Amino acid sequence: MRNFLLCSRTPTTLLIDTYDSARGLERVIALAREFAHARQGHGVTAIRIDSGDLAAQTRSARAALDAHDCREVRIVLSGNLDEQVIDSLVRNEVPADAFGVGTSLAGSVDVPALDMVYKLQQYAGKPRRKRSSGKATWPGIKQVFRERAGSGEYLRDRVALHDEPSPGEPLLSEMMRKGVCCAPSSPLDAIREHCRIEMSSLPPPLRTLGAGGQAYPVSVSRTLQEVALRLDTLD
Repeated sequence: MRNFLLCSRTPTTLLIDTYDSARGLERVIALAREFAHARQGHGVTAIRIDSGDLAAQTRSARAALDAHDCREVRIVLSGNLDEQVIDSLVRNEVPADAFGVGTSLAGSVDVPALDMVYKLQQYAGKPRRKRSSGKATWPGIKQVFRERAGSGEYLRDRVALHDEPSPGEPLLSEMMRKGVCCAPSSPLDAIREHCRIEMSSLPPPLRTLGAGGQAYPVSVSRTLQEVALRLDTLD
């Protein structure tokens, strides 16, 4: 490990809990002090704890690192973390510097399957709709209009027919036609910035964990409801 650190040109994070966290931390402290004294390579920039009582181990590790003049060594936590666990650690002032999220980022634990089905909404220029109990759909070609406050904060959404006048900003745009993409792809930086702006525009209660049951208001236009009712009475 020492030879690796000597050759390393990038910051190095060492996992300490594979066998014995306490012993692993002792070795990290020894390495960090040695490289700090010799001023060679990048040395140890962080440790990673991936199992056990993360709060207790982090506090213990931080105390040991500080006591041995390794205050610059950061602590990274991982191991089945999600937003709830991270929020609890932060609220309890656990001295972690970063969190690594894997499983909960790649898959949705609370909704493990994405239930998506193609439903015909218009045929031969006429609106159609499914009326099965619990699976009814709204007919026709639709648009979603979003209203915002003067500050830019979201107020409400309305589902309407695509060509009916409605206040707000239209959200849906055509991406595919006859199996061919008809819209350019945005670069990753633009997507990230768009996501940041959209998240910041949510009402404050919806930007926190546990929004207290508050739901974002979404309504269906009267015109769209009338089209659905007319189709239901055709029989």
